[in-house]
Amino acid sequence: MASGYRVVDLQLKRREMLSPSLLRCVFTGKDIREIKHEAPDQRIKLLLAEHPECQKLPVTEDWYSTFLAIPKAQRPTMRTYTLRHLDTTQQELWVDVVLHGDSGPASRWAQRAQVDSPLQVVVPNAQAATTSGGFEWFETPTLQEVLLIADETALPAAMGILENLAQRPNPPRVQAFLHVPLAADIQPLYYDFAKIHWSSTELEGDAQQALLHAVQSRLTLPDYACSADQSLEEHSLSDDILWERAAPCERFRTWVAAESSVVRTLRRYLIQERMLTRETATFMAYWSQGKVTG
Repeated sequence: MASGYRVVDLQLKRREMLSPSLLRCVFTGKDIREIKHEAPDQRIKLLLAEHPECQKLPVTEDWYSTFLAIPKAQRPTMRTYTLRHLDTTQQELWVDVVLHGDSGPASRWAQRAQVDSPLQVVVPNAQAATTSGGFEWFETPTLQEVLLIADETALPAAMGILENLAQRPNPPRVQAFLHVPLAADIQPLYYDFAKIHWSSTELEGDAQQALLHAVQSRLTLPDYACSADQSLEEHSLSDDILWERAAPCERFRTWVAAESSVVRTLRRYLIQERMLTRETATFMAYWSQGKVTG
């Protein structure tokens, strides 16, 4: 049986500056036909050859054991990103990269890569008979309201979710709180079903305080998404849990993805103070301050 993910060989087709901090890398290659796209927040892994000693992986489904078999000093650096868009007809795969100088391997690669630069990517396998996983957004036809909260690292996934919902005949009502580094990074997003609140580090300060303040002052929650008694939740709400998936829910869904301390703060505020029913919410720490990421 085909595995859920596999390695493919791609080449950079073009670069598109979406904003001062966000670069879109459009990849192409014959292996595009081996990829599927199951959800707007689906994760893929970039395999970055940072030095000449890095070994290339064979194009295989058994990618992880092959990766681990390579001596650490010769492994490519692996970083997780969102599969922003897949077009098998045009043979294109999009990845939006947050630029922050040379402090991260993916940012370094994206800033220096030229057209036709090769890159190996771990992607959802089109030959897999069942879902490949690697995503937390699940479609529910009965969904009535959605809360999205994202910093710049989760912005591609959040924008994909909005685009996905816009295709519905009757989209749910959406409240979105999005944070970016610079005011110039704010994207012109207009959906009649969504209220989108932007903040930036440049104008409002760090994401934790900016997003918390925006949510505190602007968020409205329907009664059916809240619990009358969260006393038991307060004792079980561990700060160590930074990746928590919502249970299947028909009417309301919360999707939060950002830096770990931001997720921790928002999780406690929403569940303990706003009484959000825990089962309706997905919380994901996409990265941690102080650790080398993209």
